[in-house]
Amino acid sequence: MFRDRQEAGRRLAERLKHLSGERPLVLGLPRGGVPVAYEIAKALAAPLDVLVVRKLGAPGQPELAVGSIGMGLEPPILYQSLIKRLGVTKAYLDREVAAARVEARRQDSLFRQGRPFPDLASRTVVVADDGLATGMSMKAALEALALLKAGKVVAAVPVASPEGLACLKGLAAEVVCLFRPEDFTAVGAHYEDFSPTPDAEVVSLLKLAR
Repeated sequence: MFRDRQEAGRRLAERLKHLSGERPLVLGLPRGGVPVAYEIAKALAAPLDVLVVRKLGAPGQPELAVGSIGMGLEPPILYQSLIKRLGVTKAYLDREVAAARVEARRQDSLFRQGRPFPDLASRTVVVADDGLATGMSMKAALEALALLKAGKVVAAVPVASPEGLACLKGLAAEVVCLFRPEDFTAVGAHYEDFSPTPDAEVVSLLKLAR
């Protein structure tokens, strides 16, 4: 059980100390991943930024991703075999992509405030979230980082389901997870305080890190 995202980030940072000599960049997934990433960045004396990715949910199953988009990534990443198996129509996908782009642009504009996305070429990158349920948000982030030519990529989460970890296989050089319960129910079940992270807190933490 973690007290809150800040404590989870500090405990996760202990497991990531071996990266301090690699001058990593720490990326948080908005919004709940940013408080976790902030503590990691502070412990490693590393720069902090945010990586905006949005899942494209399946019809009637928003947590099941049929693809994803990320800022600066064109075209969207689409899981064609799943799309075909579920019979997802082009019209549905077009609507999902359009809605995801609107929200991604809003978040990127608010959080980055005009700053360019950092150059990731040949750089060690730690990407953090507050936990993995389906794992699809982290999967989308790792796929985006591959397209952005990031160097060594480390995925870091305090808690994850077995299924969430399984879907990351082969996408990161290292996956660091503190707690992997076999009877996983929800990420929030492992926090005393799992209240939503407001946009204002994300903006504040990014400013503090800078």
